[in-house]
Formats: sequence, structure tokens, C-alpha cells
Amino acid sequence: MAEPLNNELFPLERSQSGTESISSSHTPLIPGSPMGLGDIDSTVELQPIPISQSFEPPKTVGYKVNTPPKDRPVRLYCDGIYDLFHFGHARAIEQAKKCLPNVYLLVGACNDADTHSRKGKTVMTERERYESLRHCRWVDEVIEDAPWIITQEFIDKHNIDYVCHDDLPYASVDCDDIYDFVKKQGKFWPTVRTENISTSDLITRIVRDYDKYLRRNLERGSTAKDLNISFIKEQELHIQKHVEGFRDHIKKSVNDTRSDLLAEIGDLKAELKSVLSFWEYRKTGLAKNFSAMFDSNVMTKLFRKRKTESNDLPSSKKAHITQDETHVSDEEKEEKENGKNGTKWIKFH
Repeated sequence: MAEPLNNELFPLERSQSGTESISSSHTPLIPGSPMGLGDIDSTVELQPIPISQSFEPPKTVGYKVNTPPKDRPVRLYCDGIYDLFHFGHARAIEQAKKCLPNVYLLVGACNDADTHSRKGKTVMTERERYESLRHCRWVDEVIEDAPWIITQEFIDKHNIDYVCHDDLPYASVDCDDIYDFVKKQGKFWPTVRTENISTSDLITRIVRDYDKYLRRNLERGSTAKDLNISFIKEQELHIQKHVEGFRDHIKKSVNDTRSDLLAEIGDLKAELKSVLSFWEYRKTGLAKNFSAMFDSNVMTKLFRKRKTESNDLPSSKKAHITQDETHVSDEEKEEKENGKNGTKWIKFH
């Protein structure tokens, strides 16, 4: 029996609904990530693949599936290119391994000559692709130099009970579906393709951010010759790096200055608020203290003191002060009258 799911390369988190999704806490997926995984939607949930305990064949449309044997391991076969081996490949292989209680899984990979002539250049060599498959936990046996199109001779040679693949038609020059004859024999077991991930998508991301990856490798010690770029291109990448660094520095400085100003304004507001609160608290007490200075007892004391000082003066000085305060000379009266009439008189001695 196969071991429980334990995906170390792509840790999974179980949601409340029981489904599993890519863990953002273990492998953050940032847009434009230099690891090439930045465009995966981290909200897409990956359904866990259960181990089947039934020997019932799947329900299919357009073809039948034979009932599997129960007295021995069922020999299933998956084939493909498996370039840049990713979790979409791994999940297809896992589905094949878990589709029946007792499965012996064979996985074949086509060689470089067939792949380059029929599909295009691969990133990984055939040896690298074979080794990637050998390190997948669900694979029991790797078949090297697998045929591009499965034949009856190949099925008989490896005693294959079922060929596993998604059931979309795969056309070739000779036929509309290379798996058609396998389906007619009842030896085709369908799997489900994992969406949003493929080798072509990964290559597209690398090509799209070509300059970023060149700079990344130059910074890690690769030479222009290693990367097959000219001296001019290398200098252009260095200039791009300095320009971006200068732009980031300016942006950071502006943001830091803005943050500092906002912090100072915030401190000033807090200080003003504190001062206002202080005087709001003190104003009532000050008003009471000020009004207390004009209490009736205080006014009585002040009046008595002034009266006492007045009584202590000599009688002649008192009379003079009283006369100055109460009488006005005739000349002053005459000047006031003239001032009212708009006439200024000059007195000659």
C-alpha cells in the first residue's frame, strides 16, 4: 500500500472544507519571483488524492475500461516528456499510483532525439529527466527511451494492464488520437490534468523576464560567455541594475522622509493636544482664584487702608489736594470755552 501524501517540495495546508492548497507560509509566491513560481494563484485549492480501496473501473464516455485483476499488482504505465519536472507531473503520476489498491507503476520518458524532432528543444537533457522521475516517490520503475507512440508490442513487452493519461485526444501525423487503440482494448485509465501549471508556462515566465534572469545569473558568477550574450548586452544589464538601484534608493528616501515628517507632525499634534488639555483643566481653577481676589472682604480691607492713609495727612495738604481736585481756575474754564468755539486765544503778559 502506498504511503500517505507527504509533499515536501510543495507543502500543503488543509482548509476548513477539507481541501488542500499551496502553503503561502512555507513557499511565498510573489509575482515576478526569481524562482519562476510567482504567477501561481495561491488561492487555487488542490484536492487531495485519495488511495482507492476499490477495484471498480472508472466511468468513462466513449470507451470502456476493463475490470482490473485482484490477485496480483496491477501494472500501470504513464508516459511523457517530463521536462522541468513539476507538481503537475507529480500529481498525474500520484493519481495513477493511487487509482487501485495494489499498483506497480511504470513511467516512461522519451529521449532527446524524438522529443526535439517532434515537439521542440527541452530545457533538461534526457538523463536529467530520467533521474527526476527516479526521485519521485510514486514511481516504481522508469523506462528510458520510451516510444513516442505506444505500440502493442511495447504493451506486451512490459505486461501493461493499463495506460494512464488524461483522456483528451492526442493527435499525430498518422491518427487523431495516439491512445485510441488502447481505449478500444479497455486498457486506458484516465487521469485528471492539474490546471495552472505546465512546462510551457514555466518557460514562458523565464522568457518574459529574460533580462532579470540574466542579471540574476551574472550576479551569481556566470560570465557573458556562459550565458551566450555579448559584451554590450552585459554592460546594458549592469547599467539597468544601477539605474534600478538608484531609483529604489530615491523611492526609499522619499518614503523615509515622508514617514519622518508624518511622525514629527503626529508628535506636534500630540504635544499641542496635551497643552490644550492642560489649560482646559487649569482654566476653571484660575478663574476661581482670580474672582477670589475681588471678594467683599478684600475690597473692604483695601478701602479701610486707603481711608487710614488719607486721615494721616496734614490738614493744609488735605485742603490743597481737595481744592486741586474740586476747583478749576477761571483761566482754564476760559480756555475750555474757547476750545469749544474753535478759537485759540493768546495771552500777552
